[in-house]
Amino acid sequence: MVRQRQIGTDGPWVSELGLGCMGMSFAYGPRDDAGSADTLLRALDLGVTHFDTADMYGFGHNEELIGRVLGSRRDEFVLATKFGNRVEDPENLTGRRFVDSSGPWAKQACEESLRRLGTDRIDLYYMHRRNPDTPIEETVAALADLVQAGKVRWIGLSEVAPATLRAAHAVHPIAAVQMEYSLFTRFVEDEMLATCRELGVAMVAYSPVGRGLLTGAVTTVDSLAADDFRRSQPRFSDANFDTNLALAETVRAIAAEVGATPAQAALAWLLAQGDDVLPIPGTKRVAYLEENVAAAEVRLTPEQLARLADAVPPDEVAGERYWPGGMRSVGH
Repeated sequence: MVRQRQIGTDGPWVSELGLGCMGMSFAYGPRDDAGSADTLLRALDLGVTHFDTADMYGFGHNEELIGRVLGSRRDEFVLATKFGNRVEDPENLTGRRFVDSSGPWAKQACEESLRRLGTDRIDLYYMHRRNPDTPIEETVAALADLVQAGKVRWIGLSEVAPATLRAAHAVHPIAAVQMEYSLFTRFVEDEMLATCRELGVAMVAYSPVGRGLLTGAVTTVDSLAADDFRRSQPRFSDANFDTNLALAETVRAIAAEVGATPAQAALAWLLAQGDDVLPIPGTKRVAYLEENVAAAEVRLTPEQLARLADAVPPDEVAGERYWPGGMRSVGH
């Protein structure tokens, strides 16, 4: 039986490993709706009950996919989606993008997500990114209205600063904060994780296998699809990739000792950081889904956990998480 973890102090109980659905619609190569549908259904059958999407993933495609494939089984899982990233012209998806975390947009975006998902409620609704020109109190007040109306059950924030979390939590309880967190990305351990624990907020960890670097499957940038967004990210640049790949190789060696794949070892390490940490590895392939779910059965000794942490020193990971434009949209 799949073990459960609670999202926040008063939030829902879900499988300790969830499923990030972004790559089914964009960013990681061509879409495969049939394969993605198989993966979504297989996840439910394996006991995964935490599905994470956003309105910007494929600009609505991902929400529509989930609604179409899982609509008849809606009561079997916790559905999380996000708002805040917009395009200037919805008819031109390659046009200028901007962040809108205003109260009116939160409510409008929620209605549009509900329609695409084919459901009457969103279990966990996140502010995906924050525009610092909009007071967080305005955003959370609007989200609280959605809770009061029964359209949203719990509120989440993504990629915010600890001070923002505190200010938001003072307006309405926040169930979860979604942050990038993996052996490769550990800045949340500086202050955010402690703040979450003080307030009783869950840490939902996205990109828990370092955008594939910790899986052992990505050995050259040339192996990535032409439209894979990682080709344009700093950690995959010519200047940084080999350094990061060498760090990942040390994880592979430790994983082999316990009979696990590198991805499983990385996920097992993250699960061991606390019952309030909930990784959501993403995939559109059944085989990778099954590999990830099996990570919950990997047991690492304290010595192995320490060696994994030491194998990827944060100050030795080469490159920022995003290029400057992306970095300017986080941490507010």
